[in-house]
Amino acid sequence: MRLLHLVARRGNSAEFPENTLPALRSAIALGARFIEIDVHLSSDGTPMVCRDQELVRSGSATATATQLGQMEAGEIERLGEQFRGTRIPTLATALGLLAGRPEITIFIVIGRHSVARFGHEQTVGRVLHTLKPFRSRCVLVSADLAAVHSARAVGTCPTAWVLPAYDNHTRLKYEALQPDYLFCDRSFLAPNAPLWRGPWRWAIHEIDTLEEALSLGERGADFVVTRHVRPLSEAMLAHAAAGGAAKAGSSGDGSLDVTHPLPPPGERSG
Repeated sequence: MRLLHLVARRGNSAEFPENTLPALRSAIALGARFIEIDVHLSSDGTPMVCRDQELVRSGSATATATQLGQMEAGEIERLGEQFRGTRIPTLATALGLLAGRPEITIFIVIGRHSVARFGHEQTVGRVLHTLKPFRSRCVLVSADLAAVHSARAVGTCPTAWVLPAYDNHTRLKYEALQPDYLFCDRSFLAPNAPLWRGPWRWAIHEIDTLEEALSLGERGADFVVTRHVRPLSEAMLAHAAAGGAAKAGSSGDGSLDVTHPLPPPGERSG
């Protein structure tokens, strides 16, 4: 049986400021067992949970960990005043939410700016050092091939590559790299075509509805990545309750199942 799971992108980022502790806590409370967060290295080398694109845009990409930790992260323009005073957490603090929650896996996406500033080896090394106590429940993700290769060489946790495109040239690269996971934007995919098979698992970004999730599951996706954690998780659970379990018991046909964990990399059949 192949399983389809939801990944909470930047926590429950539709209802809370993305990449913040409230967003992560909400995603966990809603039952999300897979969460994606962005990580940026501060100027003094501390992994922080935030998007480096936003920091570059605001002119704060070279701030220290102390300075970043004091920055307003409440997304007042989008969410109003309700989360004013929310701050950027360190990766270590965010990972602390995993204590006592062995069922949760975190996908840690390393920002391009950090790799460009510090180099892939130092950036990967800093992040891996921070997640060491939780490495069995973490996946290191990057759009930078050298960073993924460096993480694979160390071999302390699974890796994922964020695809820049979905074409034959990109396929040759990831077949050579052999990451454990492939992250791809839904807009890159050819309509209705099955996803390329391999030892990796597919995680598809920007999924909003149950219909999109089921379609991608039938095409070979293992994970659907969404900001809309509450409505999509409720729809997936309702689908499973309404008949997904019966379908899953008949054959390994890509039926939705949200009640059992995926096996570790290397143990998946087919």
